[in-house]
Amino acid sequence: MRINRLISYLPLLFTVSALAMLLGSCSYKQNQAYFEQNSKSQAAPVKMDDYKISDYKIKAGDILRIRNLQSIKLITDEASTTNTTDQASAGGGSQALDYQVESDGTIALPVIGRVEVVGLSRLETSKKLDDLYKKNVLKNPIMEVKVINLKATLVGEVKRPGNYPLLKDETTLMEILGEAGGLTEKGNEKKVRIVRGGGLQAKQIIDVDLDDVASLTNPETIIQNQDIIYVEQNRRAIRNDKLQNITTIAQPALLLLNTALIILTLRK
Repeated sequence: MRINRLISYLPLLFTVSALAMLLGSCSYKQNQAYFEQNSKSQAAPVKMDDYKISDYKIKAGDILRIRNLQSIKLITDEASTTNTTDQASAGGGSQALDYQVESDGTIALPVIGRVEVVGLSRLETSKKLDDLYKKNVLKNPIMEVKVINLKATLVGEVKRPGNYPLLKDETTLMEILGEAGGLTEKGNEKKVRIVRGGGLQAKQIIDVDLDDVASLTNPETIIQNQDIIYVEQNRRAIRNDKLQNITTIAQPALLLLNTALIILTLRK
């Protein structure tokens, strides 16, 4: 009777193990689903003016890094120039300082006061500051402006995932992958995905094969503000992970089965 009772539990034991393995497989697929291309994600074109670095229009809350290439004293005080005099005389240029765009659309700059910059591009802002400083302070100003809060996010099989600032007008996919240390051993160089449009509800998804020169030279692979770059696992890594999951799930079931067999053997 006891033997028959133990044997009757074995189908239930295997059923529970199979369900656990199935759930593990489903969770893996769910983790990939966020980056899957579908018809809804392609429903509307991306308005690239909102994301392309060179065309980006400054908004309230943005942080501008401003440097006067002619004279450091015009955008910083005397205290901060003391430690940077050697750098400027050595040809390193003036120190760049950061200014946040206020809710009223302005930034407060030394000498010229508040300047409205919302709605302007980086180059338009540089020209506006050139004109204002030339009119009020300096003979031949050269103002450099960068929007330093623009970023792209790297996730998946890269060595250093995270957010990376976009300080250039055109940052290539290979450049930003290089900043992240490249792909891990599990990374699939044929399955790199750029999710564009500001988050997971993106309007455009671009698949890139790093082994394909034509794919790398595609203008769409120039990284834009709020891009998410996702590197998938390669097939070997996926296979190994699934095998590891199965092994981890199966171990308790095998332990129970071995225990039951030992009990049966001892009771004979």
